[in-house]
Formats: sequence, structure tokens, C-alpha cells
Amino acid sequence: MAGRRPAPAALLVLLLAAAFAPISSAVRPVSDAHRSAAAELFAPSADGSFGDLERTYEAVRTFQILGLKYKSVTGEACKFAAEKLASPASSATKDLFHAARISGVLGCSVDAGVYDGVVARLKAVIKDTNSLLEFYYSVGGLLSIKEQGHNIVLSDAESTFHAIKALSQSDGRWRYDTNSAESSTFAAGIALEALAGVVALADAEVDPSMVGVVKNDIVKLFDTIKSYDDGTFYFDEKHVDATEYKGPIMTSASVVRGVTSFATVAPGKLNIPSEKVLGLGKFFLGIGLPGSAKDCFNQIESLSFLENNRVFTPLILSLPSKVFSLTSKDQLKVEVTTVFGSAAPPLKVNLVQVLGSDSKVITSENKELQFDLDNNVHYLDIAPLKIDVGKYSLVFEISLKEPEHESVYATGGRNTENVFITGLIKVDKAEIGISDNDAGTVESVQKLDLLKDTKVSLSANHLQKLRLSFQLTTPLGHTFKPHQVFLKLKHESNVEHLFVVPGSARQFKIVLDFLGLVEKFYYLSGRYDLELAVGDAAMLDLPEAPEKAPRPPAQAVDPFSKFGPKAEISHIFRSPEKRPPKELSLAFTGLTLLPFIGFLIGLVCLGVNLKNFPSLPGPAAFASLFHAGIGAVLLLYVLFWLKLDLFTTLKYLGFLGIFLVFVGHRTLSYLSSVSTKQKTA
Repeated sequence: MAGRRPAPAALLVLLLAAAFAPISSAVRPVSDAHRSAAAELFAPSADGSFGDLERTYEAVRTFQILGLKYKSVTGEACKFAAEKLASPASSATKDLFHAARISGVLGCSVDAGVYDGVVARLKAVIKDTNSLLEFYYSVGGLLSIKEQGHNIVLSDAESTFHAIKALSQSDGRWRYDTNSAESSTFAAGIALEALAGVVALADAEVDPSMVGVVKNDIVKLFDTIKSYDDGTFYFDEKHVDATEYKGPIMTSASVVRGVTSFATVAPGKLNIPSEKVLGLGKFFLGIGLPGSAKDCFNQIESLSFLENNRVFTPLILSLPSKVFSLTSKDQLKVEVTTVFGSAAPPLKVNLVQVLGSDSKVITSENKELQFDLDNNVHYLDIAPLKIDVGKYSLVFEISLKEPEHESVYATGGRNTENVFITGLIKVDKAEIGISDNDAGTVESVQKLDLLKDTKVSLSANHLQKLRLSFQLTTPLGHTFKPHQVFLKLKHESNVEHLFVVPGSARQFKIVLDFLGLVEKFYYLSGRYDLELAVGDAAMLDLPEAPEKAPRPPAQAVDPFSKFGPKAEISHIFRSPEKRPPKELSLAFTGLTLLPFIGFLIGLVCLGVNLKNFPSLPGPAAFASLFHAGIGAVLLLYVLFWLKLDLFTTLKYLGFLGIFLVFVGHRTLSYLSSVSTKQKTA
């Protein structure tokens, strides 16, 4: 048996799949990935429609915010909205509300007379209703029409404001109507949005004291907000019926729309902590790419309200990459932008603390990151930090340079990001040798220098042992214990054998006793190649691509291009296997009928007849049913052979068995009584 060491490039096999497991999903601003997801989730049908009015509005509004082109569906959506607006008396308030908003987003051409009818209908609903949803749809519809350039005034705005406010509760939540026993956080959001619409439509200033009470309700509402340890804040329902439960995304979106809308029309500033507004921004960005159209709409519209509002504008700290290589001397890069990626005002970013995976403080030295104005990124060299390969938590602190910006932007103070430091792991003090099986005397030992492209050849027989030992060190010279270490022996016939290499951070060592492995090696003598596979997430350190290396395909600029025609797929099916001659198949089919023919011959030989078949109507009926049941069992066997599964067959057979026991017992009882009478006579 002989072996050799392969080239270093083949010696260390990195397990790339493990590298991404320790890194949590990054919070990043809205990007082209969100635009592609929205285009896919809101893909129109073949006739250019999106479904009902609500989904149509959500689609066009999402496209408007993301700057996606939707000219191909504008005409169909406007026509859909115009049909509802043209018949306000027969349309639900909700449909008029969505139709008016679709018209506002797309700039549809609607006659003033049509809008006059809609306005009259919505004002009539406001006057007669006590339902929060009806207030919301009616006021929202009127406000949308006003924003399209029509003169809309709500003359009884004061009384409408009081009617909506009467549904509020002491904890800042709202009821849906006067008959509702439970209050709702989601309802609070639409109530605030409706109140903001009433103020915007009023012909005179709404009672400032009532506006102040609502501002205080908002503070109470934010006292009920929930949070995660990473600074993410969100709203959720407390106790509502299953039919009214909306979930954290819809509930948080409702509150964000309502609060930001009310802040726009209310004088002064709302007393809401900036870290909670920032936490809401992190919550919606933390969703990533939503899985449903409804979640996508709520995410994108909520972020658009947070992008430009009179409360606080969240500033998001994010890392373009969370994996850094000590070997290639990567720089730590940090971006601070709004939720849609717009540039932040002048500020400073400091790295104030580095924590290990066990939350132990590695360094508390305060280091200010440099700012690259051209790329709008803050950067810092990681080499001076003296941190080794592994997982770390970096604590950043953001400070605005202009004091007046502190009342406009929410930075959250300190922000924690998890990163992974990788590097080239060296194999040191590597030795390989052959020893005798009994005494353990080492016959030949050779040192391995894996930094050089040298080959080592060893010879051994089945009575000897192979010994391999080595040590792994990090770029900073510390000993390293990876997740997995394997030794692979590959025979010249391409038969491979894999062994786990045990060890600690100080040394890895494996001894292969060939005498006990001859069966595993299939008694194959000859040349074996030895390959050492060391895998760990911290070893992910991919080289730069060569100049002529293939590049990944460019992403499509047009998000709708993915719905175009695809390239034709050409495929040749393999030729069918050769079948036996037709005559041979028929012959074997005939053979399967031989047992049945033998059965019939047997009946004839036994002299089977119907002489004892009952002649009276009652017994004859039971005897007929008995024979019919036996025939049904035979038919069931045929069906089992052709199409039925075992469990279905057993179920039917159980019913037939009970039936046969009953009618068979009656038939045999009659025959027994007849036989007894004949013997007595």
C-alpha cells in the first residue's frame, strides 16, 4: 500500500454551506430586490387586472412608491375604478374609497359630475353611521378626491371628529363601533388616519383641545408597543376575535399610517420616543422580501410614511457585507441611510465595543470610522482591532453633527451588528509516518510542509499503521479547532474511504490500523491518495476571481421582463425498450386463465347442481343474496387487482363479510331445518 500528499489547493476543502449559518439576516434599506419581489407578487392577470379594487389599489400604490412602470395596466385599472365611481348609489363605501384612491394614484380622468355624486354619497354615510370603518372609508374617499384638485369641504367636521373620538379607549386603542366590546390596536391606526382626514377636510380649525387629547392617546398607544432585544419595535393585538386579528405587519402598518397622517395635520410635535420610531423602521425592513402581496404593500407603504414624516425619520445603520477576511485585509464598511437608502445628514459613526460570541468584551476602544463621501460609506481597517477569526458583535454609536437634526432624525444611539471574521487557516507541525502493528515502533516519519507544493510517498502493508498528526493556527497565530476534520483515502480505482480525525485545539491525530481495515478497504492493494479536509465557517476565504473567469449573468433591469417568453427547451426522449412478441404475451395471458378453467372442470366432476336451492320466496331471497355476495367478493378482488389500494379493499371486504355472515347464516339455517325434517319423516 502506498500513498502521496496532494497539492495544497486540494488539501484544504472548505465547507461553504456552514459559513452562512451563524450570520443573522441583515437589515438593509429598500433595494431592487424589493422591486423585483413587488413586481412578482402583484403580477397582473392576462387581461391586465389585479383582482378586486383593494388589491388593485395596493398594486398601483406599491408600484408608485417603488418607481415601477405600470403603463400597461393603467388603462384597465382606471376603467375598473371609473365603473365603480359612476354608480355610487349601488357601490359599497369601501369600493368607492379604493376607486377614488386608484384614480388619485394613476391620475385617471374622471368627470366632475361623477365625483359630485360620490361626494354626496360619502357625506351621507358620514352623517348617518357610527361605524369606524364607514367613517374611515368615507373620509378617506373624500380626502382622496380633494387631493385630485376638487373643492371638498366637510362642514360638520367638528361633530364627525367627536363621533370618531367617542370610540376611543383609555389605553389609546379604538373600538370598531359603539356595540363592540373589545378595542383594537389596528382600529386605532385607521381611527387616527380618519381623524387626520377630518382635520384636512374641515372648513375651520378643529377644537385644539380635542386634537391635544388625541395626541395624548397616541402617547398611550405607544406605551403598548412590543419589542425585540435587537431594538425592533412592533404593534400587535392584545385580545381580539380570530376574525379581527390582523397580525403584527398589518397592525403596525395601520398605526404607522395613522400616526404619521395625524402628525401631518396636528400642530406641534408628537411626544413619541425616537427609538420606537426607529424600531418600527427596523421591523418593516427586517421582514426582508415579503411572501404575500398584502405584506408587501403594508411594508412598502409604511416605510414610505416613515421616510418622510413630521415625527422622526429613521436612520438605518447597515453593513454591505457581514463577512470580513483577515487574509485579504478587508475594511469594515458601514452605511447610514434612510429606510429607502437616501443619504443621511452629516453624522459620525464610532465603533465603541467588540463582543465575542460568548458576549465577552474583546475591546472597548472607541474608534471613529472614516467617511467616504463619493460612496457614502463609513469605513475602518479591521487589522488594528486585533480580532481573530470567529463570530463577533460590533457595537456602533451614531451621533448627528448638527443639533437641530436631533429633532428630525432617529438614530437609536447604539446599534449592534453581528459579523464574521474569516481568514486563511494554516496547517503546522504536520507529521506522517508508518509504524509496526504490534510494538508501535515508528519505521518512517516525514514532516509535511503544506505551504510548498511537495509530494510525500509512503509504503505500508496490512500489518502496519498509518499515523498523521498536525496543528491548525489562525492568521494571528492562535491554535484553532474547526468544526470538522476528515481524512480521505482514495484508491487508484477511485474507491474512497472517509475517516473523522479526532483532536483538540492543540493537536489533531489519527492512527489507521490497516489490519482492522482490510475488509473496509475491500482488500484492495495498490496506491492510495491521502486528502485532508478541514471545514469551518471561519475558513471561508474565497480568492479574487481571475481576469478571464466567467461572471454571473446581469440582472434584468425591467422587473416585468421575467414574465416574458422563455427559451424553447429541446429534448429527445430515449427509445422505448424492446417488447416481447405479441404471440408470447397472448400465450402467457392464456396461462393465467388455466386455474379458472380447472375450477370449472372441477365443478362438473363434483356434480354441482341447484337441487337444494330453496323454493320458498324468503329462503330463496337469502340464498340469492348469499351467492350475489360471493360474486361481489370476487369482483372486489378484480377491482383490487386493477385500481383499488389495500386499505380501501379491506374496508369494502369488511362490509361484505358482515353481509355474507348474516345472509349465509339464514340460508344455512333453512337448509339445516329442511334436512332435519327429511330425516324425521
